[in-house]
Amino acid sequence: MSSWFKRKDKGIQTPTDKKKDVPKGLWHKTPSGKIVDADELKANFYVSPEDGYHTRIGSAEYFSILFDDNKFKELDKKLTSKDPLKFVDSKKYSDRLKAATEKTKLNDAIRTAVGKSFGKDLVIACMDFSFIGGSMGSVVGEKIARAADYSLKNNIPFMIISKSGGARMMEAALSLMQLAKTSVKLAQLSDAGIPYISLCTDPTTGGTTASFAMLGDVNFSEPRALIGFAGPRVVRDTTGKELPEGFQTAEFLLEHGFLDKIIERKHLKKELNLYLDLILNQPIRA
Repeated sequence: MSSWFKRKDKGIQTPTDKKKDVPKGLWHKTPSGKIVDADELKANFYVSPEDGYHTRIGSAEYFSILFDDNKFKELDKKLTSKDPLKFVDSKKYSDRLKAATEKTKLNDAIRTAVGKSFGKDLVIACMDFSFIGGSMGSVVGEKIARAADYSLKNNIPFMIISKSGGARMMEAALSLMQLAKTSVKLAQLSDAGIPYISLCTDPTTGGTTASFAMLGDVNFSEPRALIGFAGPRVVRDTTGKELPEGFQTAEFLLEHGFLDKIIERKHLKKELNLYLDLILNQPIRA
């Protein structure tokens, strides 16, 4: 009887040093614990099909979703940040910029491009959270300003997709100046009657929220996005009051009038163009 439980044939055995781990990136786990295959996630616009969780994506993914056939012309691609303040924290700012560029293959926390969306010209400025937390420095402000100028010159609607931790502390006042700079450019678009659409994604905080993210002719958001100026803990400690449930979520802001609509990513291109068709008095596309 005992022989039944003895394994005589050891079969194929792989030495420990030869065993390989499962490659990273094949699966994604959402905050609710759902496990999603990476290919399935990509096919579903990087949204978990089980719980609707919108994973964080960058400019490359948003451009592929919004531009027809993922065809576009990138604007001011080579613009990069400098270190005029010679900022040193635990690490030199110049070294952090170099490391971020090497890791992300991006030149800064935003990319701007022009292309067609459902056949209509559109300029998009999209932030990348992977580059120093999507922080807003001089390059972010300058690229938004230049993209707005391009829209103004060519009479093309403008869209900004925000995903940011706020102003870039390593550029101090230079970073804060971008709030006014971008706001002035958006005012020029408004005076010219050129539509500006703001899309807030998770997270949209700090100086980004205090400027261009909340200045759209329409302010859209993705579901469950965190949107606010200061973080919930800072607000709670400052006011000395407990915060209401859902505070600073997109749904909370929509209920209190700070947003015009929450749009699921799979409907983003259609909803964006529906608004543009209406405001530009064009035939509505299905």
